[in-house]
Amino acid sequence: SGTQLVTSSGDTTVRLWDLSRSGCILTLRGHSRAVQGCSWHSCGDFVASASADCTSKIWDVNSERCRYTLRGHKDSVNSIEFLPFSSTVVTSSADKTLSLWDVRKGLRVYTFQGHVHSCNHATFN
Repeated sequence: SGTQLVTSSGDTTVRLWDLSRSGCILTLRGHSRAVQGCSWHSCGDFVASASADCTSKIWDVNSERCRYTLRGHKDSVNSIEFLPFSSTVVTSSADKTLSLWDVRKGLRVYTFQGHVHSCNHATFN
């Protein structure tokens, strides 16, 4: 709806902000290191986060809880993004790989390899 914002921070949290109230309405905690990136699902009910702790998380905004922790990267996860109108996310990592995940199951579907340096961001067309 364009009334909320999600942010990631070096303080290990993900925060949801209400733009009309100019304030934080929810703080999600669970990562053990800096949160490098975040993404909002198109339905508005889920947020994804990517962390230097080598994991990503799928958060249920309504229950204010982590639904899945995505494990499999060997180094910092630098970004995460939902494929619009789907249950797929892509993560990019300092381990030089990109991974596709099915967030309904919390499982990795495919890993792309070939970069010779850290992968910093990925996006869908």
